Amino acid sequence: MRQKRTQIRDHRAESALFFRRALVSFIGIVVLVGILLTNLYHIQIKEHEDYQTRSNDNRIKIVPVAPNRGLIYDRNGILLAENRPVYSLEITSEKVPDRQDTFDRLKDLMGVTDEQIERFERERRRTRRFKSVPILNQMTEEQVALFSVNQHRFPGVEVKAYLKRHYPYGEALTHVLGYVAKINDRDIQRLEREEKINNYKATRDIGKLGVERYYEDMLHGTSGYQEVEVNSRGRIIRTLKYVPPIPGNDIKLNIDIELQLYVQELLTERKLDPDTGEELIKRRRGSVIVMDPRDSSVLAMVSSPSYDPNLFVHGISGAKYRELLNDKNRPLVNRVTLGIYPPASTIKPMIAVAALSEGVITTRTTRNDPGYWRIPNSNSRPFRDWLRWGHGKVNIYKAIEESVDTFFYQIAYDMGIDRLSDWMSRFGFGEYTGIDIHEESKANMPTREWKQARFRQPWYQGDTIPVGIGQGYWTATPLQIAKATTVLVNQGRVQAPHLLKDIIDDDVERPAVYDDFPPIDNVDPKYWEVAKQGMYQVLYGPRGTARRPFYGTEYKAGGKSGSAQVFGLAEDQEYNAEELEEHLRDHALFTAFAPFEKPEIVVSMVLENAGGGSSNGGPVARRIFDHMLLKPEKPDPLVEIVDKKIAEVSQ
Repeated sequence: MRQKRTQIRDHRAESALFFRRALVSFIGIVVLVGILLTNLYHIQIKEHEDYQTRSNDNRIKIVPVAPNRGLIYDRNGILLAENRPVYSLEITSEKVPDRQDTFDRLKDLMGVTDEQIERFERERRRTRRFKSVPILNQMTEEQVALFSVNQHRFPGVEVKAYLKRHYPYGEALTHVLGYVAKINDRDIQRLEREEKINNYKATRDIGKLGVERYYEDMLHGTSGYQEVEVNSRGRIIRTLKYVPPIPGNDIKLNIDIELQLYVQELLTERKLDPDTGEELIKRRRGSVIVMDPRDSSVLAMVSSPSYDPNLFVHGISGAKYRELLNDKNRPLVNRVTLGIYPPASTIKPMIAVAALSEGVITTRTTRNDPGYWRIPNSNSRPFRDWLRWGHGKVNIYKAIEESVDTFFYQIAYDMGIDRLSDWMSRFGFGEYTGIDIHEESKANMPTREWKQARFRQPWYQGDTIPVGIGQGYWTATPLQIAKATTVLVNQGRVQAPHLLKDIIDDDVERPAVYDDFPPIDNVDPKYWEVAKQGMYQVLYGPRGTARRPFYGTEYKAGGKSGSAQVFGLAEDQEYNAEELEEHLRDHALFTAFAPFEKPEIVVSMVLENAGGGSSNGGPVARRIFDHMLLKPEKPDPLVEIVDKKIAEVSQ
């Protein structure tokens, strides 16, 4: 009986334990189901929008659309930079069964080179398999037609059309316009720093030099986009939304293409090959800048020799780039803004204004010139004048007219380097001119501090003397000389030379606005007239150094020549240009303005290794003035060449 009661008690205990365990399990299941339902509620109801967005991100993509680049015109509305349709042969890797076999057959049919194949492979490795990569750019119409009839033999290869930049006047405007080329890693880094990268995700090219680079933001425009549905492999299934891009602004420059081509022809030598009868063209080394001093607009800016910018738009070959890079005539350098030369005697009128204003000389100051000058109370070597027997009795007018070196040696000695450098920096020497391209050098206006930093040497009195005639440590660019000349004719008003004339927005031309630099004030107006009168006598005085080129002009002008030494002479040596190799001859410098009373034109130039500035630069300036101010009685052969070029481009 006791055993039976024990069994019943144990059975009850087991039953109770079972029910407790079952209850715990049931409660656990209920809790888990509750958690699951709660999570489903949050996912399906409360967080539905968030997960829906994430799902769409995997299904919907935003594809940027590149804008059309703005066009560039000259001041008369002639097109200087346009967008042309070009054709490229492109390969989609996943559609090509045998890439090497395709390459071999494209070599035979289309003349594809190993270099083009290597470039294709580099680009292919950075591109998804379902996207096409170009192997042949800038196809001709004949090539397009040839491939079209053979396309059935090349699965995965097709011809695609794009808009590409084209410069119809080629090398004539390279150093003004610059060019666009493919965006590289450095461009991407810069765009990321400037937080502009999103606007370039669909863009292949970017401005590299000149106006194209300086006004990149204005010319590029704003990217659009299309919202597309894609599959799991990233292919587009359909377009859901399209927002068109905003094209870049068209712009109009101050450049006159007819004048630009005319000046280029002045720096060109043409002759016929006696054997073949073919015309041989040689571009002289040098640069010419033509400005309107009334507003400092740049009418022509020629750096010679130059190169065709279209080579870079489509991707220049390594061999061709090395050829340009190693060319001894340095066509890649913009000589107008990056060419660095001693300004020579072209700066004597500016130094005259400074000396008169400082009271170092007066309009009545006269000095005797025996052909040399020595530092007072010293046994230093003599500083010689270009005229060995001297100019006799000289005042400031004669000193400018005959370019008397000894007169300006004395001025430099009396003023000292501190006052000289301060005054000349106010004319713009040793500073950026402010022109609207990035490729520019400050050159060098020497100071005591500069020499100490550069050579770890103090400034000596003898260092100052050659600065008085634009030599020694002083260097300048042709554009700085042109700017200084405009400052002089404008009696101290300082403006930045500028290329941009108008911004075109929805066919409305909006003039570009520029701020003036601080003026050179506190100068007696008569001192400006003294300098200008001296420049007048350079061209028309009885002993003017450039009187021959300007004999008989129907207008009046003012100018100043200069000769920058390329190498030094010993004290007892004489200079003979005819006996020197060309690369050792002096550079010819010339700056001038016309008409004299109300200047409308400033011309400045440096002709490398040409010899004397008056005999070489003077005739070039005369022809530019004649071309711009007069109606010639007989045809100018250069005008005929220019007109023919413009007609060919416009066809």
